[in-house]
Amino acid sequence: MKSSGEVMDIIAAYREVGTYRGAAAMCGTTHKTVKRIIERALAGDKAPGRKQREHNYDQVAGLVAEKVRATHGKISAKRLLPLAQAAGYAGSARNFRRLVAQAKTDWRRNNHRGRRPAVWTPGQTLVIDWGDAGGGLHVFCAVLAWSRFRFVRFAGNERAATTLGFLAECFETLGAVPKVVLADRMGCLKGGVVANKVIPTADYVRFATHYGFRPDWCEAADPESKGIVENLVGYAKRDLVVPQAPFDDLTTANLAARAWCAEVNTVTHSEICAVPAERLARERQVMGALPSLRPQVGTPPITRKVDKLSCVRFGSARYSVPTRLIGATVAVVEAGGRLLVTDLATGQIVADHTPVAPGEAAVMDEHYGGPRPAPRRAARARTETEKSFLALGPAAETWLTGSAASGNTRLAADLVELAALQVCHGEQALLAALERASRFRRWRAEDVRSILAAGPGTPQPTAAGQALVLELPAVPTRSLTDYTLDKLSDTIGQVS
Repeated sequence: MKSSGEVMDIIAAYREVGTYRGAAAMCGTTHKTVKRIIERALAGDKAPGRKQREHNYDQVAGLVAEKVRATHGKISAKRLLPLAQAAGYAGSARNFRRLVAQAKTDWRRNNHRGRRPAVWTPGQTLVIDWGDAGGGLHVFCAVLAWSRFRFVRFAGNERAATTLGFLAECFETLGAVPKVVLADRMGCLKGGVVANKVIPTADYVRFATHYGFRPDWCEAADPESKGIVENLVGYAKRDLVVPQAPFDDLTTANLAARAWCAEVNTVTHSEICAVPAERLARERQVMGALPSLRPQVGTPPITRKVDKLSCVRFGSARYSVPTRLIGATVAVVEAGGRLLVTDLATGQIVADHTPVAPGEAAVMDEHYGGPRPAPRRAARARTETEKSFLALGPAAETWLTGSAASGNTRLAADLVELAALQVCHGEQALLAALERASRFRRWRAEDVRSILAAGPGTPQPTAAGQALVLELPAVPTRSLTDYTLDKLSDTIGQVS
């Protein structure tokens, strides 16, 4: 490549000698270079046009352009290649892909999709979407378009009840309701599509009517139309899920999501150069009022009446509730592996049980005021003889209970005989005899008579006392080595 000064020297040399070779000899270059520079100078300092090269796909270029136009740039080179080969194309598939790529580029240049930057209005649009967080978790994301206030929660499914529940929680977090909720064509909220018009489900219509917003839908297979929430889904995965996963349970995951939202909503957003939480305070003034009650989402809860045992039946099993609710109607909900019982009058959760198998019972002691007492079958007198005998006190009741447990079928007659013994020996003597009979497990009336006949001089067993510790005198001892054979032989020799 010659510099501008060298080009001027070559032109001056050519004007002086008038030949290409002479100018080349003067400037130290070739005559071909001199010719090219002189021809370009005579043409107005413009490079001569290059001759268009021929390609082996020129004969099918029109066919490819027509198919690309007819399919709006969506047909692939793989599907077009058989048609081109039938039309006479004999080149390689790789070269043909270059033709199709260029044809699609030319078509898109002249047929722009009309995309333009979004212009958001305060209080107008809330955009929602679901994402897969891995490990069986799904992440629900919502972003208020104008203030960029973000809401993220985790769930184990993407059902309609879960989506509407999170949407209601999002409204409560915002403290107001936007005019439009924009979503893609998610199956949990879509009842059908007719003539490209999305029909929302009846539950979604009732939910939107309760809160006073208008449901809106993106175009099919067009994620760019809700790119603002698509970016939030990716951001939540990168900045929340990846650093903190795996989560132990949904409660831990949602606690982390709340902390993350509080963090990102209180720092400056790079797109709007403002803090979303501060913008939300201004945007809330033009949003709809939040209803006082949250609507019932999904199927209504199962109701049960508390029976006389202070329990409700669910799944052929019994679950205890506080005794104050006997006869009341409560709601039973199974969620997250727990069975929750709610008082319909106050909305308070009054019992939280782990589900049990059919036929079993889940009982909590605090529902009954304390632990279960030990079973006790108290003696209840019916006849005058029984009343007079039990009037003697605990000793008489203990003897009566033991005698009945021993299988004494003549207990009623024995009570009559014991009443006669009381008259003869007195109440105190009879009570002492009954206590001794209970201690030695003697359960007949004749046994008590024998104890009374023995009198008070009989031995009274007492509990064992402390162990007797004596200090023995010290005596001289010898080691076992003194009894070895060699030492014994020495001792015998000395004696002899």
